[in-house]
Amino acid sequence: MKHYIYTFLLAILTLSSCSLNSDSNSDSNLPEIIAVEWHLTNVFGGISGVDNNFELNEIVWEFDEEYGSLTITNTNENDTIEDGFDSGIYSFSVTNQDLNQFLFINDTEFGNLIIDNSENEMVIDQNITMNGEAADGYIYTFERVIIYEE
Repeated sequence: MKHYIYTFLLAILTLSSCSLNSDSNSDSNLPEIIAVEWHLTNVFGGISGVDNNFELNEIVWEFDEEYGSLTITNTNENDTIEDGFDSGIYSFSVTNQDLNQFLFINDTEFGNLIIDNSENEMVIDQNITMNGEAADGYIYTFERVIIYEE
């Protein structure tokens, strides 16, 4: 008997969690998100102890989860400053291990991926790897910028 009650409650919860207004996102007053960009704002660490700040729009990463591609636009012309990758399109994937997520770019582990949605921030920490901890990696900090349809 309990099995039927649990099934009934599960069905009710499932149905009640569905939106009755399927057009809630199609309201013409609500702008549609057309892109989510991650702007590199700081690179910290490494053997030499760098601490490089970047302006918004200087280095932009766009992840396309559907195709597993990462488009990087890097307008920094100073080759002596650590800024990650040059402009281009790269493949990416994310692997979960224990409580960590690791970002792979072109099938090479790049670092531990931490996304804080409440702060619109993404951090990639190369000091935390799938094989343990390191001491001389870089920490890349990004700010999320959402592009809306005009």
